[in-house]
Amino acid sequence: MIFDGFMIAGAIVCALSVLIGVGSAIWKRYPTDASILSLAAVELFLVVYAIQAGVRQAGGAPIQGAPWEFWGYLITALFVGVLAGWWGIGEKSRWSNIVMAAAGFTIFVMLYRMQQVWVGTGWI
Repeated sequence: MIFDGFMIAGAIVCALSVLIGVGSAIWKRYPTDASILSLAAVELFLVVYAIQAGVRQAGGAPIQGAPWEFWGYLITALFVGVLAGWWGIGEKSRWSNIVMAAAGFTIFVMLYRMQQVWVGTGWI
């Protein structure tokens, strides 16, 4: 498996989001600004990732797997982050932090799968 800079950066951003979400759930009874902002950082990363993927694909870099699958994962990952952030802002309980942490982990798994689709290494 070939890991590019975007995959490594995404893994770091997602891992920090998960750690902040779990830490906030342990120490606070409500969603903290840090947990909400960490999920926003994941979303910002996904937007930048989408732009660079579009530029790469338009420039002729082929997606080894099905392009609809890659873009489907990316769009779904964007929705997962937005919905988890919405939950975190709306539900003022400790569980909101866990939901946001789970979203960070889920997006990491989807990012890993997008990397597999792009370079063509098959299923997990």
